[in-house]
Amino acid sequence: MHTIIQLLQVLIDAVTLIVLVQVILSLLVSFNVINTYNEFVRAIYTGLNRGTDPLYRPLRRVLPDFGALDLAPFAVLLILRLISIVLVNLDAHLLLGAPL
Repeated sequence: MHTIIQLLQVLIDAVTLIVLVQVILSLLVSFNVINTYNEFVRAIYTGLNRGTDPLYRPLRRVLPDFGALDLAPFAVLLILRLISIVLVNLDAHLLLGAPL
């Protein structure tokens, strides 16, 4: 069980990194620091958007619309952090043999 929790933690860390990179790249494109005329940048930008959109879509339906400000990535990061905390506590209880 300890190994499964560690694998889940690695997956959560990977998704968190992907979301952070997508947010930063989106900001850089929005402020025209980098543009999508470059084929490599466009491919990365499109791939990250397609990969993170299934995470954002359900939250965008629930969260209020703030125009240009998208709170879905921050909500995803918050949810991932909460799941990570639960997994760490579950792992600690299982290792100590304490009842849940």
